[in-house]
Amino acid sequence: MELKDKIKKFIDNQYKTPKGLIGTYIGEKMVVQHKPETLWTIERLNLQPGDSVLELGCGAGYAMKLILKKNIVKEIVGLDLSPAVIRSAAIRNKKALKEGKAKLVQGNVNRLPCEDEQFEKVFSIHTIYFWDELSATVTEIFRVLKPGGECIITLSNGKNEEKWEGIDRMVEDQLMPLMKGQGFSEVGLIKGPTSRGFHTVAVSGKKKD
Repeated sequence: MELKDKIKKFIDNQYKTPKGLIGTYIGEKMVVQHKPETLWTIERLNLQPGDSVLELGCGAGYAMKLILKKNIVKEIVGLDLSPAVIRSAAIRNKKALKEGKAKLVQGNVNRLPCEDEQFEKVFSIHTIYFWDELSATVTEIFRVLKPGGECIITLSNGKNEEKWEGIDRMVEDQLMPLMKGQGFSEVGLIKGPTSRGFHTVAVSGKKKD
């Protein structure tokens, strides 16, 4: 493997599971890079007083902090596979963690350490690319949602004039059919903002009452 390929593989792995000081830096870099998509996704959640919320792949905890600032939700749980970014999220949300309004969990999206029907809202931003078991993760999201609960999965499907056909196929041929088959209703694709040239979309669905 050539050096440039090794470097690319290292960077890709850091985005998937940030580690050490470099992982901490990448976590903070993603906070800045993904700000437009984060703000848009939070608005799409339509948070209601007393909601319990789960973020899959919470990274450095920026979305959690924005949601907590609204002072609406009952609790927000952030899950991530990376101890490095969980440490950053803990620093960013120190007060809310101490007050019991926030919780951070290290874990995998395909086996959520959460109770059945625990949340009104589940969301993720730019993490689906790294989900190893899409079917298992969709099943888990459905399990932890309360009846009537909603999920939003935000991602990019292209940049500038380029369309990422592989991502589109994954969404149309795998993700959305899996959600419908699991029992989600109102499954749809929503167009979001363009951020740094990247096209933002989200797949949303509702757990039937």
